[in-house]
Amino acid sequence: MILKKNLVKINLPGGMVSAGDLYRILDAAEKAGVENVRFGNRQQVIFYVAEEKLEVLKQDLIAADIMFELDADIHPNIISSYAIEDVFYHADWLREGVYKDILDLFDYRPQLKINLVDNNQTFFPFFTGNLNFIASDTSNYWYLYIRFPKTNIIYAWPSLVYSEDIPSLSSAIESTIFANKEQFYDQPAIEGNVLHGLVNASGNFVVQPVTKALKLPDFKLPYYEGFNRYGNKLWLGIYRRDELFSVAFLKDVCKICLKTRVGQLYTTPWKSIIVKGIELTDRDLWDVVLCKHRINVRHASNELNWQVEDLCDYGLDLKNYLVRIFNEEDVRTYRLCFAIKTQPKTGLFGSIIIRTQQQDLQGIDPATERFEVLHTREFNPNSKEFISFRKDVTRQELSACLIELCNLFYELQSEPELMAGAVYLEEEVPGEPEEQATQQVYQCKNCFTVYDEAFGDELNQIAAGTPFAVIANYSCPTCEAPKEDFMPVEMQTLTVGIS
Repeated sequence: MILKKNLVKINLPGGMVSAGDLYRILDAAEKAGVENVRFGNRQQVIFYVAEEKLEVLKQDLIAADIMFELDADIHPNIISSYAIEDVFYHADWLREGVYKDILDLFDYRPQLKINLVDNNQTFFPFFTGNLNFIASDTSNYWYLYIRFPKTNIIYAWPSLVYSEDIPSLSSAIESTIFANKEQFYDQPAIEGNVLHGLVNASGNFVVQPVTKALKLPDFKLPYYEGFNRYGNKLWLGIYRRDELFSVAFLKDVCKICLKTRVGQLYTTPWKSIIVKGIELTDRDLWDVVLCKHRINVRHASNELNWQVEDLCDYGLDLKNYLVRIFNEEDVRTYRLCFAIKTQPKTGLFGSIIIRTQQQDLQGIDPATERFEVLHTREFNPNSKEFISFRKDVTRQELSACLIELCNLFYELQSEPELMAGAVYLEEEVPGEPEEQATQQVYQCKNCFTVYDEAFGDELNQIAAGTPFAVIANYSCPTCEAPKEDFMPVEMQTLTVGIS
């Protein structure tokens, strides 16, 4: 007898959740017999609960004032890029308080996907939402790009949007779109200026003119796993190959956060979690929990740059199959990311897309399994222009086809004139002074921690000015990798892993 299970989805606005709130969610799930939860592409918590335990779960979640959806996805989570602020980059003005002020002003539950992201990062996608707010260089003002529902039609809002207007403007746009579906919803052609006129007539919004076109940095996915140093603290990234986080493990994580006064946890669009603000003296507590639950935190980079639809076992199995081959073939995938699509219009983020050509994947015969391989314009994962590379590819041919496409990407990189038409080009950065350009340091190939002879290593009690060559039995202060894992690099070419 097959027991019915219900899908539970809990939004974590902005991908931020306090340790106490997450613990209450997990406690309610555990009482209902849930052993594992997942984190979705839009930074939400997802899990299944048995039918006979559903009432218990509902009562506990309602008592804890936690909103949830059952077997539905009517209200997508609002995502934000705050999870990586301070650890991968430093925002000019877009800090935690700005995100939280905006999120607190939402007095309705959106049915359109809303993204709030900084323009100086590439970890979070820019255009996977329907309403994509991207921070501008002007404090508290945002670009807005609308991707109309069930389409890849993108419309650039003709003015910058003020932070405090984002909730009310989002509400006005959503109301207008749903009231005029024949014009703006799942249509082959849409006039964005018509929507702009209708929305502007419905309310007064603070705006600024767009004086500078949006330019986004080239895509580079930072390594987001393991312990990493920033300032005088650590952050920890945790990814699970099967996407499953045990409730018992996450409850222990919450307990340590509460014990050590780490206020929040963060989910990411890569279905991982990030814990920021870990004191160096508390590292041992975290190691104990990772060991207790057998958590591995050093997966290969070419395994971390994949997007798979939520709750898609077929896509996950295919990803793991391809990653194994990539590892065996030692395939370079730096600056690329991959998406596996089994359903149309899922809005996944990827520069290379593997799309199934069959609609029904249940019990599919491997002999008839076929895929289409595509890439975005100029391999820009934020582009919505797709170019078909090859169709009718069998599973046996798929890895070779993808490797060929990866090689094509690097060939194009070596011929800049072929890439000159990129949708977004990184602005030139003034060169460093000559004496800095030739400065050599040593960088851990696993977590990107740097040993600079000028500063030494206080944690390992190595004095400033100590040459790296004379240090015996050295280990990385962040991930404990041995000395031989440190590579000599020029200061100006450092791989960015931490700030």
